[in-house]
Amino acid sequence: MAAESAAFTPLTLPVLPLDDEVVLPGMVVPLDLSDAEVRAAVEAAQAAARSEPGKPRVLLVPRIDGTHAATGVLGTVEQVGRLADGDPGALIRGRGRVRIGAGTTGPGAALWVEGTRVDETVPEPLPGQVTELVTEYKALATAWLRKRGAWQVVDRVQAIDDVSALADNSGYSPFLTTEQKVELLETTDPVARLKLATQQLRDHLAEQDVAETIAKDVQEGVDKQQREFLLRRQLEAVRKELREINGEQDGEESDDYRARVEAADLPEKVREAALKEVDKLERSSDQSPEGSWIRTWLDTVLEMPWSERTEDAYDIRGAQAVLDAEHAGLEDVKERITEYLAVRKRRGDRGLGVVGGRRGGAVLALVGPPGVGKTSLGESVAHAMGRKFVRVALGGVRDEAEIRGHRRTYVGALPGRIVRAIKEAGSMNPVVLLDEIDKVGSDFRGDPAAALLEVLDPAQNHTFRDHYLEVELDLSDVVFLATANVLEAIPEALLDRMELVRLDGYTEDEKVVIARDHLLPRQLERAGLDADEVTVDEGALRKLAGEYTREAGVRTLERSIARLLRKVAAQHELGERELPFTVTDADLRGLIGRPHHVPESAQDPAERRTSVPGVATGLAVTGAGGDVLYVEASLADPETGAAGLTLTGQLGDVMKESAQIALSFLRSHGAELELPVGDLKDRGAHIHFPAGAVPKDGPSAGVTMTTALASLLSGRLVRTDVAMTGEVSLTGRVLPIGGVKQKLLAAHRAGITTVIIPKRNEPDLDDVPAQVLDKLDVHAVTDVRQVLELALAPAANGAQREVPVAA
Repeated sequence: MAAESAAFTPLTLPVLPLDDEVVLPGMVVPLDLSDAEVRAAVEAAQAAARSEPGKPRVLLVPRIDGTHAATGVLGTVEQVGRLADGDPGALIRGRGRVRIGAGTTGPGAALWVEGTRVDETVPEPLPGQVTELVTEYKALATAWLRKRGAWQVVDRVQAIDDVSALADNSGYSPFLTTEQKVELLETTDPVARLKLATQQLRDHLAEQDVAETIAKDVQEGVDKQQREFLLRRQLEAVRKELREINGEQDGEESDDYRARVEAADLPEKVREAALKEVDKLERSSDQSPEGSWIRTWLDTVLEMPWSERTEDAYDIRGAQAVLDAEHAGLEDVKERITEYLAVRKRRGDRGLGVVGGRRGGAVLALVGPPGVGKTSLGESVAHAMGRKFVRVALGGVRDEAEIRGHRRTYVGALPGRIVRAIKEAGSMNPVVLLDEIDKVGSDFRGDPAAALLEVLDPAQNHTFRDHYLEVELDLSDVVFLATANVLEAIPEALLDRMELVRLDGYTEDEKVVIARDHLLPRQLERAGLDADEVTVDEGALRKLAGEYTREAGVRTLERSIARLLRKVAAQHELGERELPFTVTDADLRGLIGRPHHVPESAQDPAERRTSVPGVATGLAVTGAGGDVLYVEASLADPETGAAGLTLTGQLGDVMKESAQIALSFLRSHGAELELPVGDLKDRGAHIHFPAGAVPKDGPSAGVTMTTALASLLSGRLVRTDVAMTGEVSLTGRVLPIGGVKQKLLAAHRAGITTVIIPKRNEPDLDDVPAQVLDKLDVHAVTDVRQVLELALAPAANGAQREVPVAA
């Protein structure tokens, strides 16, 4: 192959610039002479040709973004005349590549340059690799031309044998960009140029195959959709004809959402939102997943009872009678609910039911131990108002979307529990009981308690917006009741939106009434017994409530009654007992075993916990209500035990501090109390709270620990019938505590007859039932010295007992 630098006679040619176009050797192109630069170059070439033999010659140079290429093409003006559209034009044939040199002068207005022809000859015979390249290019070009139907061009391409001409023939390819054609022009080596042209043609054919595959797949999908659309239209037409034959109306079709929305009694904003979704549904494809989401949303909206409301039956006397009939005891709670209903009735009578889009009324939070009737009170409120009742269980809910609903973009999205409760109730003003609101948790999915803030705020819930519905929902006429076991577990912001109503438990007399009037008839029915077949006298019920169960509520009492009746029914079926049968307190041991909670006062004096010095009886409040708490104290052997204070029984920080305060008080005031305080300096003290597996905390055991230590040092026993509660200061003051009512009820259940409380808690006695106060001797004290005087029994023969030593 000849070198590119082969000597040629230098050429002086007028430049014909081509904007964003490239002409390769061998190509014949028409050019428009109306362009000034093209006309100037052709006229200059014609002027020069008058003095030289041959056709006029020009230099065709590509110009891209105003920049001329370094290589051009020598072109001869074959003919000058008119183009097909009538404009003047010239037909120019590319002859060979020219390497552009310096500019020069010449006739006419054109730019003249000097150039050198490029040698593009290929030596004969052709090497084998070049022959294979020629064959591959012709095969690719033939395949491309056949796809376009250009059969007449196929023969011309097959007839080209020159490597350079074959490579330059790709300049006619319409799929090549200007940059790719410039690259072909500037590649002077014919073999390299043919390789480049082959690669460009190969890449284009590959892209064309991919495009054809995609187009085929798209066309098949479109054909399938069109076919399915046509079949569905035909199916609709068939169904329409069948409905006409059966005498049905078109409006009864369940899928006609537009007709259903227009026929439904919806609020204006809800109707607008629903119609927008119907428009989207009509525009969407049957196969689109969005269509199923919209249909589910429309079904939910149409199932909501937007215009359904129940008329309130505000018969206050009747409501009070309903509460009395369905619940024994709980007088203060029933009184508060009656007040709530009376205020709602008066506001409705005076036209104050709705003010500024809001309705007045509080959210009641019923807080108390398990089994006292919180959930059944909610049902009674709905019964008394004549409203629908629905219960929402919140125990263990940790996802904020459970309250506010999921966004519709999620798969399986649902509205929140509040919306589902209203939908289940079938009216917009039900009584909704939020059960176990203190059991709501929080994790990475959000805080459901925070989502309840808007729901329970009367100033905000008239515009509640569920994430799923995304339309405003008026909750201001919904009566919300919340129940909880532990007040401290309710978030402060949520508690601020509710009015607290405490249920502190039942007295023994109230339990007997509840068992006789409610629990026994229900369990008789469940056991398959009639009231005239088995009767349980009041003594047996009282013993069941006092000795077989010890709780604030009545759940365990009901289970004991059920167990008792099952035993009687089984004995009758086995032929061991005849009916009718009356169960007395003497029969209980033979039927259901021994009692589990015998009061300390009923035990043998030698078996009581307080039969030794250093044991005192305290009162505490747990999640299950009030309870009796025993405190034990002992001193270590002075020779083996280390000085200091040891505390056991899973005590919290506050209770540990109370023990330190009790010990410090006795060390500093032991002399005036005539106690051997020297023992406290030389011997280690140990305070233990039995039931060590149960965590305990709070300051109210301060007087109990002080009394236990004083009993230990003095050797005087603590009275069995005395229980105490109160916080102790370093100076011996008895400070107020909480939960007085629950603690006194627990003392009454445990058979305690004397209770010591702080003086500043004396007003809390108004909340304690009168029948409980009648059986308790309550002492209100201000100083721990009064506690010791009341709680410690006199020393035998005026001498102190021997102080017990810890093992």
